[in-house]
Amino acid sequence: MTVRVENPRTGCPINLTMEVLGDRWSLIVIRDVMFGGRRHFRELLSQSEEGIASNILADRLKKLVERGLLIRAPDPGHKQKAIYSLTEPAIQLLPVVAAIGAWGRRHLPTTPEFAIRAQLLEEGGPPLWQDFMAELRHAHLGAPLPVGHEPVLPRLTAAYEALAARN
Repeated sequence: MTVRVENPRTGCPINLTMEVLGDRWSLIVIRDVMFGGRRHFRELLSQSEEGIASNILADRLKKLVERGLLIRAPDPGHKQKAIYSLTEPAIQLLPVVAAIGAWGRRHLPTTPEFAIRAQLLEEGGPPLWQDFMAELRHAHLGAPLPVGHEPVLPRLTAAYEALAARN
């Protein structure tokens, strides 16, 4: 699957990536789907730590679907809801998200509960990223989990929740 970019300024890979992800909210929405398990509009809106506005969220979801980073499908449990899923290109952003989180932990005034997932991803490195991407492929694309898979998201979530409860 290829990510779509309309009328790119140049064919530079950094420019193209920034045209797809460089706005204020796109990576935050992907982060919330990836790490927060937020798959519905209402979850993304009401559980946004950064306080995204509903019109901005609707616009970003639409753009991320159009660009091929999210899939929007009807929710079988509720006719008027949709479920958003990560595509393979979005799942492959995990190492980029991990690197951005690691950089932010080193150079910006983060808080412990928000920095812990970045710390664990940095410490776990590529082997942990591969395990987590397999987990995301299972949850979002229906791929089978590798034999002996050790779940990653529950560990990341538990570390976040433990620090959030203390603070």
